[in-house]
Amino acid sequence: MALSGHPVSFWIDSTLPSSYPALSQDVSVDVAVVGAGLAGVVTAKLLKQAGKTVALIEADRIGTGTSGHTTAKVSALHQLIYADLIDQHGPEKACLYGESNQAAIARLADLIAADNIDCDFEHKPNYTFATDNDGLDQVKAEVEAAQRIGLPATFVGSLDLPFAIKGAIELPDQAQFHPRKFMLAIAATLPGDGSHIFEQTRVKTVEDEGPCRVITQNGPTVTAQDVVITTNLPILDIGLYFAKTYPQRSYLVGGHIDPNRAPQGMYIGVGQGYRSLRTTPTDDGGTLLIVGGEGHKVGQDDATDERYQRLEDYLRSQFGVEPEYRWSGQDLKSFDQLPYIGQLTPAHQHTFVATGFSLWGMAKSVVSAMVLSDRITGVENPWAELYEATRPTPFVTTTSIQKNLEVGAHWVGDRFKGLFDSTDSVAPGEGKLVTHKGGKVAAYRDEHNQLHTVSAVCPHLGCIVAWNQAETSWDCPCHGSRFSTEGKILHGPAVKPLEQKVCD
Repeated sequence: MALSGHPVSFWIDSTLPSSYPALSQDVSVDVAVVGAGLAGVVTAKLLKQAGKTVALIEADRIGTGTSGHTTAKVSALHQLIYADLIDQHGPEKACLYGESNQAAIARLADLIAADNIDCDFEHKPNYTFATDNDGLDQVKAEVEAAQRIGLPATFVGSLDLPFAIKGAIELPDQAQFHPRKFMLAIAATLPGDGSHIFEQTRVKTVEDEGPCRVITQNGPTVTAQDVVITTNLPILDIGLYFAKTYPQRSYLVGGHIDPNRAPQGMYIGVGQGYRSLRTTPTDDGGTLLIVGGEGHKVGQDDATDERYQRLEDYLRSQFGVEPEYRWSGQDLKSFDQLPYIGQLTPAHQHTFVATGFSLWGMAKSVVSAMVLSDRITGVENPWAELYEATRPTPFVTTTSIQKNLEVGAHWVGDRFKGLFDSTDSVAPGEGKLVTHKGGKVAAYRDEHNQLHTVSAVCPHLGCIVAWNQAETSWDCPCHGSRFSTEGKILHGPAVKPLEQKVCD
């Protein structure tokens, strides 16, 4: 099927590429921050403000990973969360969760105002809406739960959307912005006075403690008293974060809408086929409507083009908008619905992590930056205990058992895929698992009939990758690593590419 949207994130397409140098010699700083998404950039900013020298290290370019592929809603209303949080953790912890996310909105606004950053920041109400009676019951329970912990939430019976709803929860004074404009502007304030930004510098591992040694694939080392890992899923395979979360992929499309017909808030539905909605101004003076949804576990769906098609059809049918952009993003969902922010393991006193943002990473990135910068500078933080990364984790839940069993099933079962297929069976434009000389190979034949073959074994923990037709990539169904047809890393936690294979 033919998709209409240009396959690139609007946030990346509407900003210029950054061009910071790669690490070329050994460097020493107070704190090394690995990963230049929103969490990493803001953490580095707060630490430099506190008087620390920092090195922000990015494998690709600033803001081109998860933070550059988001809807960029900054909110304490995370679809349906508070009723569950109260049941799982009690009202006091649910209150801290809401309080921290509200504080993140305020801190983000302060950073934007202090540096006079033009990033299309706007305060907007955020809504979670229901279109059927089952969803309405959930929405009403969420209103009650949010009000119970002190959030200024209200129930509304209608919205400025072109379809009927049963009801919605409204949380006022939330925010939306252009994430990459913000990240680039903040990054520009970091270099100098002993601080650095290094792009195109992939970190292999972190060794030792106090000082820590950040080992890069470029060769040189960054030595730092403290290290913060903000790479979506940590690149370090200690702490079992790959087993305490699971990777979720979702899709977005966007197109210009008449500003007089554009919805005025931020919206997300409930239920299996939910849709997420927001608008953003464009540099030509127009308004872009962004629709998201169609989420699924990474690597467990071979019909990604159909997911894009459903979103494009929705954009046309509900709003009369022609798709101009399409992109996807992914995040780690935590089994207890709380992010992991703090020490990498109990044995690590100087290596910290932020992960498990559960699809609401804009506010939680800023929360992470506040918690970790306070931790490193010796300031007591009111939310640190709630999010402590080494807290006991409920491995024995229905969701955690199911997701980890799925990982085991893929690790074993996917080795039988393509057992009797050869490279001759791969058609132009197709990716396929094949067997060559007893080994599992990921084979892609491009439109010019050229064959590209790489190992099908993910170098992270040995799972077999799966083909993503809509985005022409090899995706790991176990822990979310993604690779190009040439084996290049598109998304971690893998720190090594897929091995090249010659199939003659």
